Amino acid sequence: MAPSPLRSSRSAVDSRVTLITAVPNPTSSIDLKAEHVSPSPSSSPFTSLRRSTRSTTSQTTATSTAPPQNFVPAVDLSSYAHIPATPSPRKKIKLEHPDTPSTPKKASTPKSVTKKPLPQVALAKPHPAPPKWEEQYRLIDRMRKGIVAPVDNMGCERPRTTEGLDEKTLRFHILISLMLSSQTKDPVTSQAVTNLHHTLPGGLTASSLATASVETIQECINKVGFWRRKTEYIQDAARLLLEQPGEASGDVPNTLEGLCALRGVGPKMAFLALQAAWNINAGIGVDVHVHRITNRLRWHKPPTQTPEQTRLNLESWLPSELHRPINPMLVGFGQVVCLPVGPRCDICLLGQRRLCPSRVSNVKSEGRKEVVYTFSAEDGELVKMDAEDGVKAEDGEPGVKVELHSGQSGVKVEIEYEEEVLPVDQKIEAEVGGGMDA
Repeated sequence: MAPSPLRSSRSAVDSRVTLITAVPNPTSSIDLKAEHVSPSPSSSPFTSLRRSTRSTTSQTTATSTAPPQNFVPAVDLSSYAHIPATPSPRKKIKLEHPDTPSTPKKASTPKSVTKKPLPQVALAKPHPAPPKWEEQYRLIDRMRKGIVAPVDNMGCERPRTTEGLDEKTLRFHILISLMLSSQTKDPVTSQAVTNLHHTLPGGLTASSLATASVETIQECINKVGFWRRKTEYIQDAARLLLEQPGEASGDVPNTLEGLCALRGVGPKMAFLALQAAWNINAGIGVDVHVHRITNRLRWHKPPTQTPEQTRLNLESWLPSELHRPINPMLVGFGQVVCLPVGPRCDICLLGQRRLCPSRVSNVKSEGRKEVVYTFSAEDGELVKMDAEDGVKAEDGEPGVKVELHSGQSGVKVEIEYEEEVLPVDQKIEAEVGGGMDA
């Protein structure tokens, strides 16, 4: 690029000063703003007399060699080319000959549904019997006979819909009650079964439950725990029972394998269903109450962690005739006396006689729910309970009833003597003898 011409003029103020200016070249195509070059002193209309140290030629060369603003450098795509992996020398590649026909692939068989494992029959090594279990069992049984627990009136073995039912339908009611009883109190379970029986057309049967809508079932049992899941369980069980051949259609299975095959039925429910529905004593039904109370009594060494371990330990040493009554006995005892939180050790015979290793001392009865025992003396023994002195065994008369009231006013004992019934001849002799003595 040719240098811009210079123009000189004399200053009007002082004739001794000469002004030298650069004349812009209209033919220049260099856009200094586009090249982001700072303006040089020569571009100013008034320039200094000092000569610039940078030559115009070097500026032109630098400007011509600079890349444009939107310049994109070329990329070598050969470095990104796909290179197939080298096969491992250990892996043999199977080459099929074009003449040999390819073997057809076998059709994949559907995976079978995994069956629930059956409960273990017995322990390899029996658990030793606790040292004082007989006395503890006898006292608990005696207390249970003197109280009325929710399981006595509304338990799964005694549904309130038994009136006018045949044996087959009654067994189905017992099964449904057991399946709904998990994580649910007995009054709520009993009401749910009653709702199903009064809502479904024809009452609660396997056929009516299998054909009922999901919304109808959920409306009847929405008070029980996990009612959405139990809706699927009981309806699937009803449909599966209807698929049984012959007279067994819609009936409750009478084997442990058949009961455990139903969804939502575990070992506890299976053993209780066999006992209540078929009068078959196949094992002990262990629920949370049996598991908790037997561990509080230290009947397991080491303590059991699951109800199934508790069942195996109990069955190894407890007599078989006690396998069935131990469940309702401990369940009612756990609902009224041996509560999960805040056990009533103040009214427990085991705690008073120091037979319970987990007893809690100095338990106050004020503000607690009133509990009433009513039982008769056995073998000429009169049980006398007192809040301060504990329990004392004294000689008494048969036919004595002891009622223990525990309420806000503390522990109160009421003793009632039943009138002795004598034969007619002895009663006449007693009256005559009494009159003669008088």
